[in-house]
Parts: sequence; C-alpha cells; structure tokens
Amino acid sequence: MNILIKNIKELVQIIEDNRLYTSGKEMSELKTIRDAYLITNGDKIAAYGLMSDLQNEILNFNIDKTIDAKGKMVFPAFADSHTHLVYDGSREIEYIDKIKGLSYEEIAARGGGILNSAKRIAEASEESLYNQALSRINSIISMGTGAVEIKSGYGLSLDSELKMLRVIKRLKEESPITIKSTFLGAHAVPTEYRGRQSEYVDIVVNEMIPEVGEQQLADYVDVFCDKGFFTVDETDRILSAASKYGMRPKIHANELDYSGGIQVGVKYNALSVDHLEFTGKEEIKTLLKSKTMPTLLPGAAFFLGMVHAPVRNMIEAGLPVALASDFNPGSSPSGNMQLIAAMGSVMFKMLSQEVIHSTTINSAYAMGIENELGSITKGKIANLIITKEMPTYHYWTYSYGDNKVDTMILNGELVN
Repeated sequence: MNILIKNIKELVQIIEDNRLYTSGKEMSELKTIRDAYLITNGDKIAAYGLMSDLQNEILNFNIDKTIDAKGKMVFPAFADSHTHLVYDGSREIEYIDKIKGLSYEEIAARGGGILNSAKRIAEASEESLYNQALSRINSIISMGTGAVEIKSGYGLSLDSELKMLRVIKRLKEESPITIKSTFLGAHAVPTEYRGRQSEYVDIVVNEMIPEVGEQQLADYVDVFCDKGFFTVDETDRILSAASKYGMRPKIHANELDYSGGIQVGVKYNALSVDHLEFTGKEEIKTLLKSKTMPTLLPGAAFFLGMVHAPVRNMIEAGLPVALASDFNPGSSPSGNMQLIAAMGSVMFKMLSQEVIHSTTINSAYAMGIENELGSITKGKIANLIITKEMPTYHYWTYSYGDNKVDTMILNGELVN
C-alpha cells in the first residue's frame, strides 16, 4: 500500500545524516517540518517535505490511501528496548506488600518477585502465555510502540526458558510489531539453588545457553548483574559463553547499587546497559569510551520509589541515553511509552527534544534496529504515529494522562 499523509501540522524527528544515535547536547536539537506531507511506498518511508512541494513529488507515486492530518503531528513510532511482557497473570498482592513497607529485596527473599512469576510460567501453557502477551502487544501498539524487545527470565529452568522464548518467536512471526528477543536465564536464583548460586550459573552456561543458541531463539543475552543477584564474575562467565553463539549482551546493571554491571557490559560490547540508578563519574567515563547505550527505566524507579538515575549528568558529559518501559508484572506494570516519555521530563528533567531522541532513534539503537527504525528517514520502515490534534510537540511529554495516538502505521499498513 502507498499512503499519502498530507497537511501534517509538524513532521517530527527527521534524521538525514545516517547517525546511529544522538548524544550529548545534540539531544536538545530536533529537526521538524511544519505544514508537511509524507508518502509511504510499500513498507518504507518514500518521501516527505513541505506541502507546497507535494504536487511535484506526488507524480512519482500511485497513492492508494490519503490521510488528512490537519492539526495533527507525525512521529516515528516508539522503540521500547527493555520489556518482560511475556508473563502469566499479575502481582498486585506484592504491590500491597510494597505499600506496607516491604522492600524489593524483602519481597524477593520470601519467594515473591521474579520467583513468583517463575512458578506461574512453569504452570502456564504456551498458548495461554502467547495470548496474554499478544493482548499486551496490541495494547502497546495502540499507545504508539512500533518495536519492542522482550526478555525471557521468568523461566529459571531450561524447559521454562525455552517455553518463553518460543512464545516470543511466535509473537515475532504473527504480530506486526518489530520484536527482538533476549535470553535472561540469569534473572534470579531459583529457590532450590539458594546457597548454591554457582551451580545455577553452571546450568545457565552449560545447558541453557547452548540450547538457546542452537535453536536460535534469542537475539541477545542479559544478566541481572546487581546487588543480591549475579556478580561481575558470574556475569562475565555468562556473557563469554553467550558470545560463542552470537548473542550480544543487554545488561541489567546498577539498579540497586554500584555493581560493576556497567563495566562488565562495556567489556563485552553490550548493546545497552539498563536501569543505571547508581551511575557515577567512573561509570560515565567507561560509557563514554564505548558504543553501549545507557538505558533508563523510569517506570521501575517510579513504581519502586527508587533514586533517580543521574540523566542530566550523563547527557552533559556527552553520553546518549535511551528510555524504555521495563514492562513487567512486578516493578513496572505498564508498557505505555507515552507515560515513560512524560516521566523522562518529570523525573529526569529532560527536555522534550531529548525525550523524543531517547524513545526513538536511541532506543532503536538499544535494540539493534537503528538502521531500519527510529526516525523519519527515507528508506526506513514506515512505523509511524499520527497523533490527535496537538498544539506543539512539547505536548508529547507534557500531557501524561491521555492517549495522544490517533492512527498507527506499522510496516506501511494501517493497524488502527
């Protein structure tokens, strides 16, 4: 299908210099076109520009559908580079425990948290997990997400981890959204291995990774390298084993303390290191020497009442940052990237321009899809948001309670 979107109030996040991501002070700069048009050709962005130039351009295309976007804006769809959206049921009872004063670590120590989800994954059917996850994907699409990374990690056994990864593979095949899969066998230590953590790491390294790699079920590998979870040395072992199967790291790091997770992630050329509430000068220095994307998950910090990552320090030092939802049942039960965008401004004091970069081109980089998605660029896949009427693009991060998406286009096709 060839689509013409005309009378666009403002076409936002135009990138024409083939950059992989945007960093430092450049994150405050945003290219847009007012009174614009955009044309898709099949699944790609084919042309865009000023409405005054449309008549000359339109002669090159056979238009199948015209959308009048008067008063509306067009953005590239969100790329959500960190989620755990394959899970069974919900964990609102633990939320009540949290309200009563229990910490994240205390809830985990009594069998809640990740271990609770692991028990439910083991008992759930593959079909049930697929249907629940597909419903969540349809929901995040309706709120503007066009690409999503999904982790395993609620399995914590070979059979359950493979079950989750097969669900993600099926979602890739049957959903219009772009999906990347991540193996996260080292998400927590199962109850039966408490006090014998190294034995569980042996299973991850010697049994899980070879099977996942041989079945080609994961694009990436992740480890929860943090206080009370997996050590730097254990993370090093896991990443080394996964590298033999071409699984690049995406690391949970420095959420609970200065864990060394950032440094070991950079050592293995991690695509991203995520959470980063505890990030100081040494960590920033390490990241500046790398191609690793620092990724912040404000939904988890908000929901758990944690300290905020020092985002302004990162940007002012010249780093790029990405924002992602961390959509999961325990610490961030929302995949609404519009809300995450607003949190970027409210919690991290990010300018709306910085937030737009962090949820599009930078988060696409954190998924390894920056050459296909994340900006308004000729030749990229047409994953687009047409908004409802908006006064300025700053409204994107200012208004946090309503769904500002009017129409979603994925792979050049209307999906709602």
